[in-house]
Amino acid sequence: MTPEQRRENYSCDITYVTNSELGFDYLRDNLAMTVDELVLRKFNYCVIDEVDSILIDEARTPLIISGLAEKPSNRYYKAAKIAEAFERDIHYTVDEKQRNVLLTEQGYADAEEILDINDLYDPREQWASYVLNAIKAKELFLKDVNYIVRSKEVLIVDEFTGRVMAGRRWSDGLHQAIEAKEATESKEFESIYKLKVTVVPTNKPMIREDESDVVFRATNGKWRAVLVEISRMNKVGRPVLVGTTSVEQSESLSQQLRETGISHEVLNAKPENVEREAEIVAQSGRLGAVTIATNMAGRGTDIILGGNAEFMARLKLREILMPRVVDPLDGVIVSKKQVTPRKTWKTTESLFPCELSKETLSFVKGAVEVAVKEWGEKSLTELEAEDRLSYSCEKGPTRDEVIANLRNAFMKIADEYKIYTEEEKKKVILNIKEIFKALSYIVEYSTYEIIVIFRQGDPGSSRFFLSLEDNIFRIFGGDRIQGLMQAFRVEDLPIESKMLTRALDEAQRKVENYFFDIRKQLFEYDEVLNSQRDRVYAERRRALASDSLESLIVEYAELTMDDILEANIGPDTPKENWDLPKLIAKLQQYCYLLDDLTPELLESKSSSYEDLRDYLRTRGREAYFQKTEIVEKQAPGLMKEAERFLILSNIDRLWKEHLQALKFVQQAVGLRGYAQRDPLIEYKLEGYNLFLDMMAQIRRNVIYSVYQFKPVVKNQEEEKSQNKGSKRKGEPPAALFQVPCNSDWQWAKQELMNRPFFLEPEKPLTDATI
Repeated sequence: MTPEQRRENYSCDITYVTNSELGFDYLRDNLAMTVDELVLRKFNYCVIDEVDSILIDEARTPLIISGLAEKPSNRYYKAAKIAEAFERDIHYTVDEKQRNVLLTEQGYADAEEILDINDLYDPREQWASYVLNAIKAKELFLKDVNYIVRSKEVLIVDEFTGRVMAGRRWSDGLHQAIEAKEATESKEFESIYKLKVTVVPTNKPMIREDESDVVFRATNGKWRAVLVEISRMNKVGRPVLVGTTSVEQSESLSQQLRETGISHEVLNAKPENVEREAEIVAQSGRLGAVTIATNMAGRGTDIILGGNAEFMARLKLREILMPRVVDPLDGVIVSKKQVTPRKTWKTTESLFPCELSKETLSFVKGAVEVAVKEWGEKSLTELEAEDRLSYSCEKGPTRDEVIANLRNAFMKIADEYKIYTEEEKKKVILNIKEIFKALSYIVEYSTYEIIVIFRQGDPGSSRFFLSLEDNIFRIFGGDRIQGLMQAFRVEDLPIESKMLTRALDEAQRKVENYFFDIRKQLFEYDEVLNSQRDRVYAERRRALASDSLESLIVEYAELTMDDILEANIGPDTPKENWDLPKLIAKLQQYCYLLDDLTPELLESKSSSYEDLRDYLRTRGREAYFQKTEIVEKQAPGLMKEAERFLILSNIDRLWKEHLQALKFVQQAVGLRGYAQRDPLIEYKLEGYNLFLDMMAQIRRNVIYSVYQFKPVVKNQEEEKSQNKGSKRKGEPPAALFQVPCNSDWQWAKQELMNRPFFLEPEKPLTDATI
């Protein structure tokens, strides 16, 4: 979606958006280089669906926007081989609760010997992060659980929804390490978000029977019991929904069901299943249906006993409409090696409860013909066609005759399907007492998933199947659970014990409290950062939106003159001890327009430190106005654009470095608790000092670059070649300049070369110093 489309959507009275997309748009807005790139409007009100999942469960996963991802270097591959050779508890230890790994003494020694280095933590080499990430990838991030591999690409699986998070990557080199490896809620809302929680009664009374949990000693015994339960329910025609928490488990259970001869559907992050998600969900409430789903939360699941007639009607209309109006080449990538297969939108015929009558089919085809005539034969993109199809299947009023015809066709299909789905539902009710069965298997700590997969008012039952080997017991169960594992030897015999029930409840409380403490700590630390973020973003928006940056640059010039004076003389230094030659040298290093300064001139203009400061401020302002006049004569309009770019780019780079520095500070201050010092207070103090340094460095870099850059006038042919295909709104056509000091070398080189009106600097650069 283009920035224009995003801006248009956000300007509507009501905008539907996912939480992550809103977060990323906020981040992108604060990286925009022109006002035209902004998409968000002023924030007003927000209604959040599944607020507990978004503000609590997903709050552990930060949104990070960065540049292009790096490919794994040879270091990642070498570290992956070391991790593969190392043995757990010999070379390293694993803390599954904290999701961290630590090298043992032998691990340190062996790693340094293999890599032929003296110090694994040498800051010039930084091998430690590569090795530790490789071990984390081996022990804590499992294929088909935490991620899947598709087309040689590592894709993260969302632990809350079971969906692939396309375009998302783990940070701090962890994603590259994995690529190399693969060659309590009410209290929390109140304390963190200052939101009160009100319990709303269900619309329909709950008639589902929640059966007691079944716990086995070993995982194998648990899965055999699940198979027996599914088979028993399937024989009497009860729909069964099995909830797993990983792709790996769903695939394993699917294989066992195939061997047993039970027909079923799988809904997980595998691409072949994702494309059929709507189809699978629509039929999962039908007679005898067995559906294996990885984390049903967030799927907008509406499972209706007997089948979802409206959902199936939409699929049928889609099957007939889409091939007629969608451009067959839309989304098709042609290469010498292979051609992307074209979509057919054909749905499995057994999904539909009946064949449409000739009358209904004729009516539907007529409505489709009208749509084709109005929209054009195979003229729409898939996204456009899906949008119009969705509108056709809604119940709201419309003045569009084509949409109205398609909506009537949709209702005709749905009415015909409902006859059969209602009959199927009645048939099930007449034959069995409990209609709907769901088996939800907990692997780790989540209990929310069992709550969201049942439709209010529907009869049925639920049951958890667990084993003492599951992570919730293994990590949080404590010594009592370990004793039970030793006491019970039979895998297939369920363990029934009041002590076990209490242990399970206690383990769940531990999990909830553990993650609550993590989020609370993150919130406390982020509060420190939030005030800094507001200040930085306000400064950035000021530079981005201002028509004239003259007042801001003048402010930067005056403050930088103050900084240079204080660093080289100081307010408490007696006048007879002033080192004026040193001060003049630094001033002229910053600005060549101050080449007339001499010790005699400064002595004559100042009788005190304050007089000298005022004089230097005046000269700083004058130098800026003189520079502006020189630049505007050679390239009208360049100064304004250059000032904006220099401010924005320096803010972006130094803010990114500041965030990284704060991350290291947060890790370091934790050890100060041993010295009876509050880590949070230490973090606030150090973070504040780092922030002041960053803001000062931003203005120094900006004013240094403003003083020093040199406009370059290009001839007409060079101008055409330079600007062809890369012209950006607001850029003067022949505006080029060299920037002698702007940032570190690699950043400057990339940034400046990406701008068509900048020349690459001639030598490596460093931050401006005083």
